[in-house]
Amino acid sequence: MTDGSPVAEDRLSDDRLRRGSLAMTAGTFASRGTGLVRTMLLVAAVGLIGPVANAFDVANTLPNQLFALLSAGAIQAVLMPQIIAAIAADDAKERLDKLLTLTTVILAAFTVVLVAATPVLIRLFTLAGGWDPAQIALAIAFGYWCVPQMFFYGLFGVLGDALSARGQFGAIGWAPVANNVISIAGFGAFVAIWGRAGDNGPSLEAWTAGQTVLLAGTATLGIVVQGLLLVVALRRGGFHWRFRLGLHGLGLRTAGKVVGWTLGAVALEQVGVAYLKNVTSAAGAVMTATGLAAGNAALTNALTIYLLPHSLVVVSIVTALFPRMSAAATMGNLDRVRADMSTALRLAGVFSVISVAVLVVLAAPLLKALLPSITPHDLDVSAPVLQAMAPGLVAMGATVIAKRMYYAFGDGRGIFVIQVLATASLLLVMWLGTLWLAAPWWTVAAAAATTISTWISVLARVRGMRRKLSGIDGRRVLALHLKAGLSAAIAAGVGWAVLAAMTSGVPAASLRWGHAVLVCAAVGATMVAVYVVVMKVLRVQELESALAPLLKRLRGAR
Repeated sequence: MTDGSPVAEDRLSDDRLRRGSLAMTAGTFASRGTGLVRTMLLVAAVGLIGPVANAFDVANTLPNQLFALLSAGAIQAVLMPQIIAAIAADDAKERLDKLLTLTTVILAAFTVVLVAATPVLIRLFTLAGGWDPAQIALAIAFGYWCVPQMFFYGLFGVLGDALSARGQFGAIGWAPVANNVISIAGFGAFVAIWGRAGDNGPSLEAWTAGQTVLLAGTATLGIVVQGLLLVVALRRGGFHWRFRLGLHGLGLRTAGKVVGWTLGAVALEQVGVAYLKNVTSAAGAVMTATGLAAGNAALTNALTIYLLPHSLVVVSIVTALFPRMSAAATMGNLDRVRADMSTALRLAGVFSVISVAVLVVLAAPLLKALLPSITPHDLDVSAPVLQAMAPGLVAMGATVIAKRMYYAFGDGRGIFVIQVLATASLLLVMWLGTLWLAAPWWTVAAAAATTISTWISVLARVRGMRRKLSGIDGRRVLALHLKAGLSAAIAAGVGWAVLAAMTSGVPAASLRWGHAVLVCAAVGATMVAVYVVVMKVLRVQELESALAPLLKRLRGAR
């Protein structure tokens, strides 16, 4: 029992937030760990560059892009606030049933239409690719298997918001583990049957229908299971979802403007993504004196590594905070929203700043350690992509946090205006890259463009946040990032020295897997240790707050 005071309620809310965040973080760690094994086997099966790898990448990332375009904006902008309102209503069960039913029906209808449009969609993302008909035909075949994933991505997003609103975070982090396990089994079977991909990937001419079914079918089956597991989690949490059609009482009329602006912003974002795919697919079709250049598959795999720190820390923080932030925004409690924003930005900064330094210093050894089958040529052309992308990590975390704040207030117009700046800068930088750089460097230019675009986006959002919240605790947030930046710079200098000593006379691209793992462990540990020491010397209080959950668990394990 509690005393019913606001202080006691806040304490309970904070305790629940910490427990939920820890449960989700543990699941996310397991998900990312198994996800890395999945990526290793996928690269072993189809390579990192080459026509098959690029064809599968276009098809397998297409459902994510379609989900973002048609569903994600509306779900984030509308569904979470409506779910929170429904939970507090007298007819909570009926309203939640209707919300979940309406969303899944819309997702199903869109999925059917988009599966039929798969050939058009594949060609849209490869207009400038320079691909021959056989490669496009393979991408379309992959697409027919992969595009249905969109429905289950949507189901995962919808039910994930419902679980978050009910304070159930664990399944959101753990369900992707099942997806990865299924993919690991399928991709592992592929490698066992057909062997590893050679230089420039497997032969397009020798590719068979059986290989398409196993590779793409496995990828889709994993997403199906991931989405359905959240249905089980809801039932175990006491909510038995009943299929119930109806719009009455959902409060969707007030959300119409938010949906329009938000979908417009997501559409703009996807215009940039479509151009990026075209540029990188064109780069991937270029044959240089040493082999094929880095293309869209190389960018996607670099992005997988780049997103590890973000998904392990920032996503967990944001997912746990967003329901509370939405509730506070609904009640007009700006102090609570401002405090949550400050906490999220500072805690995310502690992890993301050092992550940038580690990714830049260890790009090549990290790629070799995480993708053991990568060839020296693949590593040479992929490492600069990861390094160009890395500086955007800090801005990405802040952008996600800021965007969630806009959603909490139902401000779709603000998101749209800022997305105009972000997309315009992305398109401009990539276009200039294609003018000024040789084609083999276009993928690096695309990675740099995403970094610049993300920073422009977050800087624009700072002004909007300050106006909306009557301040954003800017001094503390800026001070944290400046101190973290200084600490990370010192750590990077020490890291470069240790890296040079451990790889003396050995080109990074020629490192053996065991050597690369040892280098990553030693240099990474050194950099983190230096970072922590300098942060303590600078008296960064947020460091202790960020490490407290981990230290608590380590003490409990003794």
